[in-house]
Amino acid sequence: MDKAQKIFNPIWNDYLKNNPLVKSVYNSFIELGEEVVNDHIAFRTFNDPRINIDVLSKQFINAGYEFKGEYHFEQKKLYAKHFELAGFENAPRIFISELKLEEMSPFLRETALRLIDQIPTNILDSPELILKGRLWEKPSYKVYEQLRQESEYASWVYVFGFRANHFTISINSLQQLNSIEKVVNFLIDKGFEMNTSGGIIKGNPEGLLEQASITAGTIPVEFIEGDYDIPGCYYEFARRYEDKNGNLYSGFIAKSADKIFESTDYRKN
Repeated sequence: MDKAQKIFNPIWNDYLKNNPLVKSVYNSFIELGEEVVNDHIAFRTFNDPRINIDVLSKQFINAGYEFKGEYHFEQKKLYAKHFELAGFENAPRIFISELKLEEMSPFLRETALRLIDQIPTNILDSPELILKGRLWEKPSYKVYEQLRQESEYASWVYVFGFRANHFTISINSLQQLNSIEKVVNFLIDKGFEMNTSGGIIKGNPEGLLEQASITAGTIPVEFIEGDYDIPGCYYEFARRYEDKNGNLYSGFIAKSADKIFESTDYRKN
């Protein structure tokens, strides 16, 4: 676990530093006296063999993580895998998704390949690729908008590159806010905007997993055309249930995750 924790520390620090809204959420739980345990951490990429899931997962695999499940998102043209650290119950799961470039428009596909071509070979070969953020040219707001019209996911990767897309608070580890309804009401009372796509609460106890998330806070980004405020990262909340054998469900529900992805969708004020 110590080896994995050394990976998580810089990822967590980057996540908080660049997203004031999620830091405010975290502080709200801490001020209430809750201990925050991470259920899972999510990352985004393209399915190019130089930067796909298998590449980004290397550092976690080297730290002892093992592949546990795969997921398909046909409408969003995404594929994902999740990984777990054997022998450590409270270690965060790792969820990595990738956009299937072969199913996208020539413009999106060519843009993605042009960006990947700019990444130095020594960084592509480094297990720390997942910590490096954007490794290509300063983004163009015009390109961002064009990508966004086809895929919100692609436009997010274009601007933010390789960094945690979100962390997830484990509701199972909370004492006072020990149900997803309590968490949601607490966040709404604090003034945080919830992702309502598919309902505020995604999933149910029968499916063994309930999830909710805030919408990503906007942050200023320097584009070629000037500074624009766009959605950054967000915070998720997950409540897991035991199956009929008494084992806590550890996977993900694609139908719910599909709606959680929309937490970073662009929203006009």
